[in-house]
Amino acid sequence: MKTTLGSSAEPSSPALERQSLRPDCANCFALCCTAFGFSRSADFALDKPAGSPCQNLASDFSCTIHDRLRPRGFRGCTVFDCFGAGQNVSQGFFAGKSWLERPETRDGMFSAFKAARQLHEMLWYLAEAQSRTFDPDLSAGAGQLRATIEHSVSGELSALLSLDLQELHAQVRTLLMEVSEEVRASYFAAGDDHLGSELKAGADLMGRNLKSRRLCGADLRGAYLIAADLRGSDLAGVDLLGADLRDARLEGADLSKALYVTQPQLNAARGSCATLLPSDLTMPSYWHG
Repeated sequence: MKTTLGSSAEPSSPALERQSLRPDCANCFALCCTAFGFSRSADFALDKPAGSPCQNLASDFSCTIHDRLRPRGFRGCTVFDCFGAGQNVSQGFFAGKSWLERPETRDGMFSAFKAARQLHEMLWYLAEAQSRTFDPDLSAGAGQLRATIEHSVSGELSALLSLDLQELHAQVRTLLMEVSEEVRASYFAAGDDHLGSELKAGADLMGRNLKSRRLCGADLRGAYLIAADLRGSDLAGVDLLGADLRDARLEGADLSKALYVTQPQLNAARGSCATLLPSDLTMPSYWHG
């Protein structure tokens, strides 16, 4: 049986809509540890080609160093989130039969996971867009896109693998940007006057001191905020779609009403229990104070 995703008929809170978009590793065949490859870097202690099991993977699909990933050099593993695609592919498309039990399904399973992961992430964003827009037409458009994607991730494998992901990405991106403009306008898209034109999509703000700033309504989509100091700043209505928050300082920052924040972004950042988060995201276990 395929995973049942949230209904797109009526918008509700993102927290409710996203329950089926959370990882359930116990019902996945470690697809993130096998399908994707990675290179030795600050995030990974070794090279691993795509389609091969990680050397830390146990025969029961558990991780042998799960509680020591960061000190062992596998920070990238603690940042990754499949948005629930892993269990959907494992239990839905492949009926709970692993690539070890049925080696002939290996390539198809890994390809399905790569596609489903992108689709599940789109659903994550669309659930928020539909709940936050004030425009009935935009809400209806988000609902239609969600219905299309939900059908794809709960239908036939052949249909999933033949889907035009690039075209679907473009449609979702356009809608997310329209909702972003609307939401940010409600915060007057003003933010901190001292920053002026620096606050823009794709901006290079690496290492910048943005501490205790009112950034409300800023468009930081795709911005480079690596190691930026955002402690105590107000990010209400800030578009953070695809923003790089690696090592960003978020202690005491208010992200509770920020737009398009994901768990991987938080997992890559630095924060504390004083950081205010959207209701459907959780504080990473390695945040302190």
